[in-house]
Amino acid sequence: MCSTGLWSMDYEIYGDVQGVFFRKYTEDQAKRVAVVGWVRNTPHGTVTGQVQGSREKVEIMKNWLKNVGSPMSRIDKAVFSNEQQIPNLEYTNFKTKY
Repeated sequence: MCSTGLWSMDYEIYGDVQGVFFRKYTEDQAKRVAVVGWVRNTPHGTVTGQVQGSREKVEIMKNWLKNVGSPMSRIDKAVFSNEQQIPNLEYTNFKTKY
């Protein structure tokens, strides 16, 4: 696979990640890294979303989601799926879905 193309990745973060500004920090970090996609809370207490961008930037975001999060969050587990190269970005920005 080509490492210079665009990349897409789904994620679900488990732990103490709701009510601790996890979505806001995720959106802020995504904008800093310059990736697109979305983040939202799930009914079962996790945070889920999708990140798209260069493979390098998606990896930066993956590391942040797995190891950093928001200051008050506790990340127990990060699951990444559907990691694949894509022909073009499906989003124009990164946003929080409600």
